[in-house]
Amino acid sequence: MSIQLVTVVALALVFLIATVLPVHMGALAFVAAFVIGTAFAGESTDDIVSGFPGDLFVILVGVTLLFAIAKGNGTVDRLVHLVVRAVGGRIALIPWVMFVVTAALTAVGAVVPAAVAIIAPIGMGFARRYSINPMLMGLLIINGASAGGFSPISIFGSIVNGVVARDNLPSNPGLLFASSFVFNLVLSVVVFFLFGGRELVRRSSAAKPKVAAAALALSGTSTGTTLTGEPAPSSGGTDEPDERLPLTRDHVFTLIGLAALAVGALVFKLDVGFTALTVATVLSLVSPGSAKAAVGEVAWPTVLLICGIVTFVSLMERVGTIDWLGNLVTRIGSPLLAAILICAIGAVVSAFASTTGILGALIPLAVPFLLAGEVGAVSMIIALAISSSVVDSSPFSTSGALVVANAPAGQNDKVFRGLMIWGFSMCAIAPIATWLLFILPGWG
Repeated sequence: MSIQLVTVVALALVFLIATVLPVHMGALAFVAAFVIGTAFAGESTDDIVSGFPGDLFVILVGVTLLFAIAKGNGTVDRLVHLVVRAVGGRIALIPWVMFVVTAALTAVGAVVPAAVAIIAPIGMGFARRYSINPMLMGLLIINGASAGGFSPISIFGSIVNGVVARDNLPSNPGLLFASSFVFNLVLSVVVFFLFGGRELVRRSSAAKPKVAAAALALSGTSTGTTLTGEPAPSSGGTDEPDERLPLTRDHVFTLIGLAALAVGALVFKLDVGFTALTVATVLSLVSPGSAKAAVGEVAWPTVLLICGIVTFVSLMERVGTIDWLGNLVTRIGSPLLAAILICAIGAVVSAFASTTGILGALIPLAVPFLLAGEVGAVSMIIALAISSSVVDSSPFSTSGALVVANAPAGQNDKVFRGLMIWGFSMCAIAPIATWLLFILPGWG
């Protein structure tokens, strides 16, 4: 058995064992990386640890720590209050606001994980406060990031268009962006109605125009509260009370910190994780009392899980498993069959590893196949780009991991399982859908 096949079998066993037995999947993946790396690949422990996703670790810890502080001192509650007032109490619009904002951030050049890292904690705060399904909120944020991710000035778009130009392949950056945006928009409509959107629309339409009355109807509490969390007035909410949350010193510093994170990540291209850690540390120094319990709120089991899986997938990349699978596909005699298999490989691998890396690796791998002219290069690249990015909803990707880490307390495992099912379903659905929509008609 080749080392490449050994790693594929080992990965399947990791999922099977963790599903059947109460063993933490992240710990199991670390053990698998150690055993396969030393016994089969001849790697040292330093080689194995080199695959540890330090950047992902810092992002998960930094962002969840910062927003744990923001939740602890009431800043997130204030943001929730302001956004719900802005949409007039129409709770059904909040997930779509998150979709549009995240898409706009990535379309103007924000790295997808950076945009999700900024929006996910706020969006999941809305989900917790107003009983919105966290799967609905999380998936619309992730889909929004993917929707804007292939604009000509975005990171994903720049990578794909750059690789295509270097390999002298036909390209259409505008069509790539439009196709990705529409695909993710339609997918989000499906998500909206699958995960409780109908109920949100009914709740929104039943709510009174007054913001206080909307808060009473939508808060999900038996006693009734205003948007501030205070008891609703005995008059039944016919008069709008003063709902302004007091702006404290901690709120001001936290809002400045969140703004610094956004500007640093989006304008100055600073690392999201380290910037978030820096802001969190400064807030801890400024207000030690409100930040004291924040470290315990970091989703450490999620961090272990994601880092373990990514470390093992890095081993698979080093021993050539990805190239091995790609070469097997390109030897297939049927171009249309080979095309859908390449998209499937991109989807499956991207669900566990870097979408950026997959886009940069699979397109050059498919160049000889595309130059043969039997499958349109533009349509193939669009299908591969969408298939490799829409699976970022997997909890093993950075975006999915951020949603899991920021899920409402006690629902992390439920959201993890939901995203795993959804992400794996996208590994099957996205290649087939993009093959039917783009490759089969022969666009370009």
